[in-house]
Amino acid sequence: MKKRILLTAVASLLFNFAPLTSGAAAVNEPETAPYPASQVIADIVLDWSTHRREAQGSDNWQLTWADDNQLYGAWGDGGGFGGTNLNSRARLGYARIEGGWNNYRGYNVSGGFNAEHPVMSNGKSWGTISVGGVLYSWVIPDEPDPLDEPNDSHRDHYRYIELNRSTDHGATWTKAPWRWWREDNVIIPTFLVNGRDNAGARDGYVYSYFIRPRDVNLTQSELGLSVQKPGALFLARVRKTQIDAGRDAYEWFAGLTADGRPTWGPLSSKHPVLEDSNGVGWCVSASFNPGLGRYFVATQHSITSQSRLGIFDAPTPWGPWTTVKYWTDSDRFGAQRPGSELPWRDNIFFLSFVPKWLSADGRDFTLSFTGAGGGKDNDSFNTVRGQFKLRAK
Repeated sequence: MKKRILLTAVASLLFNFAPLTSGAAAVNEPETAPYPASQVIADIVLDWSTHRREAQGSDNWQLTWADDNQLYGAWGDGGGFGGTNLNSRARLGYARIEGGWNNYRGYNVSGGFNAEHPVMSNGKSWGTISVGGVLYSWVIPDEPDPLDEPNDSHRDHYRYIELNRSTDHGATWTKAPWRWWREDNVIIPTFLVNGRDNAGARDGYVYSYFIRPRDVNLTQSELGLSVQKPGALFLARVRKTQIDAGRDAYEWFAGLTADGRPTWGPLSSKHPVLEDSNGVGWCVSASFNPGLGRYFVATQHSITSQSRLGIFDAPTPWGPWTTVKYWTDSDRFGAQRPGSELPWRDNIFFLSFVPKWLSADGRDFTLSFTGAGGGKDNDSFNTVRGQFKLRAK
């Protein structure tokens, strides 16, 4: 027990202060992008004069665009909009964001400061989607389940995955009576977001990416919130009318046929859809850009909470993947921020494209991102406007 407590304390320290602990070993790690450069996008340019920071102390913030034309998403361990790391702190809260990228305003729907509704449950989430006016959210545990782990007092984000459902835009949530487990070789998923109320979906399915854990026997206390190496993502799909129907309703990407068509099968047949030998972070985002006709996945690599991230694109949810941007130890996300004077440390662990704030041609976008600032700097809801530089045809 003493060993597990020590490991938990060390993991927490590394998570909150990772940018201060990088050394020679981290610098010397190979950080070659796992896929060739995108043939559509030559680069991305961020306008740091548009950098805005809200909800100090609240992190995560993957957003979906709902039927009512508003953005919704979950945060963790803070008071949400208007709160702080301690004031009105909720382990899992949901917010609504109204307006455009340059004039938005956030409201706490459930949990947090001056919330419209009380917090519903504990946990963490990096995946929410709106389908048919209903919000669905993948949620992982933030405290032990006494029925599953009667002798354990440590949280384990890797232990299982649950699905929450809201028919009132996040005011109340209902939990599905089934789970994915770490023993299924999957952890911490995200939904593939396809525009407003998922109207941009390519077919009648809802897609989710699941991270492959480094070891199905390792808990968060033993491994910490670390990049999973070697990194891989699995892809599952479910009919949009069956999202909360149960595990057996989901089909898993099982590889490609000789002529390049995807095959689907049960959980036991799943095959990685994206791989990175440098690792895949413990959280991931995925979205479709209709103007460019490209699917985007973003995640960490190498070492967590050090602004070392990759953005990949593909013509389908299953690939073939190419690299849009791969920030490394020598060129970290946000290393240069002309126009922004907000406090900063190299501690970013999550970023995503905001689905509502894409230009019609797909070239202009807004990134939301968050970091491990321990209640300060990037431990917050951050946005920055950017533009894709396309390759000449």
